[in-house]
Amino acid sequence: MIIIKPTARSQAFELTKENDNPLDLSNHLPFRIAVVSNLLALNRDWKIRNLCELDPREIRVLLNIGSYMPIKSADIAYQSRLDSYTVSRAVKKLLALDLIKTQADSHKKNVKNLLLNNKGKAIYQQVVSAMDARSKQLESVLSEDELRLLYSMLEKVENKAEQLLAQQATELILEGFDAPADQKELIRWYKKSSS
Repeated sequence: MIIIKPTARSQAFELTKENDNPLDLSNHLPFRIAVVSNLLALNRDWKIRNLCELDPREIRVLLNIGSYMPIKSADIAYQSRLDSYTVSRAVKKLLALDLIKTQADSHKKNVKNLLLNNKGKAIYQQVVSAMDARSKQLESVLSEDELRLLYSMLEKVENKAEQLLAQQATELILEGFDAPADQKELIRWYKKSSS
């Protein structure tokens, strides 16, 4: 195990003596990424939260639609690694709020593409502007080389996490377990990414 230089926060917490071999969360990659993810959650940013009355999942789906429209719900789930149920709930809410519209797919008639309407575009532009400002501030602590390296490392970690979860789901299916829909999606995403 690689020992990472302790942070001020990690030095404030001493590992317990109540358990044998406690997990040092400050040196646990998934935990550290989750901590950063929690800090960067869209509903944590007061400026973004004040721009619209949307939950984080609805903002993420709105952002995907605005950035990649016309786009299918399944593609939003794949691109953002949200499960299809979460995307479906967000789409229903965005439709009810009259922020998006649907359009028949030109290749598959039973598939609907999602697009922002004018009201949705206005919110999208406001949220993107706030997110860009925050991104620039975050990126300012990194050099260009560090930023390129960070994106490269994040891609490697994401790909490996997807592989591990898909392999685990596949193994459990082979053992006779009935896979929930989100686990089937992980397998499908992994096959799509690795092909």
